[in-house]
Amino acid sequence: MRHAFANKKLNRTSEHRKALLKNMLNSLIKYEQIKTTLPKAKFLRPQAEKVITLGKKDTLQTTKILISKLQDTNSANKVKKTLSKRYEKRKGGYTRIIRAGFRYGDNAPMAILEFVDRDLNAKKVDKKKKESSKQTEKKEDKEIASKK
Repeated sequence: MRHAFANKKLNRTSEHRKALLKNMLNSLIKYEQIKTTLPKAKFLRPQAEKVITLGKKDTLQTTKILISKLQDTNSANKVKKTLSKRYEKRKGGYTRIIRAGFRYGDNAPMAILEFVDRDLNAKKVDKKKKESSKQTEKKEDKEIASKK
């Protein structure tokens, strides 16, 4: 019998498990899709659902709880402003797990955890910053070359 087993331990200490959960939640909220191992995805999914449900309630208390869980105000604001509006008519099932084969090195089962009806441009959040900085550097180089 499996009485009093709350959740999977993932072969980590409690501190490491909490940090892993927080970092993966922040990445999922930021990029709206992450690729991870299947046990981690199954561990993360209920927590992500609870965070979205918390964000749907628009009170100061829920905002404080979100910020304390995520430790990131940007993620908490995205949950409150965009994700909660996107899923206001949905009663649950905000995420899906898609199996993605096996990892090459250790044959671990991989999975993609993503939001249902996700924003496709969310994955490119960091890439735009890098490209724009490269373009500004090129413009500066051209200006310096033209002045010479």
